[in-house]
Amino acid sequence: MIRQNTTSGVVNVSGNVYADIAGTAAINCMSVKGMVARSISDGLYHLLRRESMAKGVKVTFHEDRSISIDLHVMVGDGVNLNAVARAIIDEVRYMVTKCTGTKVRAVHVYIDAIKIG
Repeated sequence: MIRQNTTSGVVNVSGNVYADIAGTAAINCMSVKGMVARSISDGLYHLLRRESMAKGVKVTFHEDRSISIDLHVMVGDGVNLNAVARAIIDEVRYMVTKCTGTKVRAVHVYIDAIKIG
C-alpha cells in the first residue's frame, strides 16, 4: 500500500487498485486476449474473467514509493510479440501513473499463452 499526503488529507492506495488499473490497461491493448493465471492442480494457464483479472497481476512496492508490476497475459496468434509487449508496458505505465500519480519503476510482461484461431 502506498500512502499519499495531499492538501485535503491522506490517500491510501492498495495493491488491488494498482492491479485492476494495470490489468484493464493491458487487456485494452491490441491482440491481448486477457489475463491468465496458472492452475495449481493441472499446471496449465487459464484465461481469467474480467472480475478476477487481478490474479494475473503482481504488484511489488518499493521503499522509494514506486512500484513494479508483473503481468501474465494471453495474446492472439500471428502477432509480433515484442511489439505487443512494448505496447502493454507503455500503456500500463501511462495509465497507472495518470490514475494514481505513483511512479512505476518497471513493468514486466509474461506472455504465458497464445490463443490459436
